Amino acid sequence: MRVFIADDEAPARAKLRRFLSREADVEIVGECATGREAVAMIRRSSPDLVFLDIDMPGLDGFGVVAELEEGGAPRIVFVTAYDDHALRAFDVGAVDYLLKPFTPDRFALVLNRARARVADAGPSAPRPLRRLLVEQDGRARFVEVRSIDRIDADRNYINVTVGAERFRLRTTMGAFAERLDPALFIRLNRSTIVRVDAISEMQEWSHGDYRVVLKDGATAIWSRRYRAAAASEFAVGT
Repeated sequence: MRVFIADDEAPARAKLRRFLSREADVEIVGECATGREAVAMIRRSSPDLVFLDIDMPGLDGFGVVAELEEGGAPRIVFVTAYDDHALRAFDVGAVDYLLKPFTPDRFALVLNRARARVADAGPSAPRPLRRLLVEQDGRARFVEVRSIDRIDADRNYINVTVGAERFRLRTTMGAFAERLDPALFIRLNRSTIVRVDAISEMQEWSHGDYRVVLKDGATAIWSRRYRAAAASEFAVGT
C-alpha cells in the first residue's frame, strides 16, 4: 500500500513514519509540510492512502481534498488536534481521522480500516444524508435534506437552497453528491444538483443538453454527460 504523509509539524511526520515503517505492506512514497505541496506531490506519486493534516499553511486539508477531487482523490485519513473536525472529515469521504496525540492502538485500528478500503474494488457507499446542520445569524438548526431544492458549487463550498433560504457549507460538490439519495436528487452538471420534485419541466436545448426549469422559476442546464449517467435511475414513458 503506497502511503503519503502531509503535516506541517516535523515531529508528527516522524511519528507517522515510525509507525508506518513497522508495516511490511506499506511503502511511504513521499511527505510534505504544506497544502500546496501536498496537492502537487500526491498527483505525482499516486498514493493509495494519505495521512493528511487539517491545519496546514496556505491550503488546509479540506482544501487539498477539494483540489484533488477532479482527478480522483486517494483514500484519506485526516490527522488533527481538534475533535470538532471529525464530522466534517467524514462528510468529505475520509476513511477515518486520527486525533493528536494518537496511540499505537488507535493508529493500528485506523490503518487496518484504511487497508480494507484500499483493498475494495470501489468505495463503500455511505448512507444517504437525512438532515443538515446549518448556521445562520449566529444560530444553528437542522434542515431536512428532502426539503432542499437546489445545490450549487462555489469553489470549496456549496450553496444549499431551501425555499427562499440559502445556506453556505464548506464541503466539495462531489463529496456531498455521494451522500444524497439518487432517487430524490439529480446532478445536472458539474456545478448543480436539484431535487427531482422541485423540477417543473425540462426543455430540449442543444447538443443533447436539456434546460431544466424549477418550480420557483430558476433554470439550469442538464448536460448530456450527466443525463447519460443518471439514465439508469429513471424510467421513461410516453
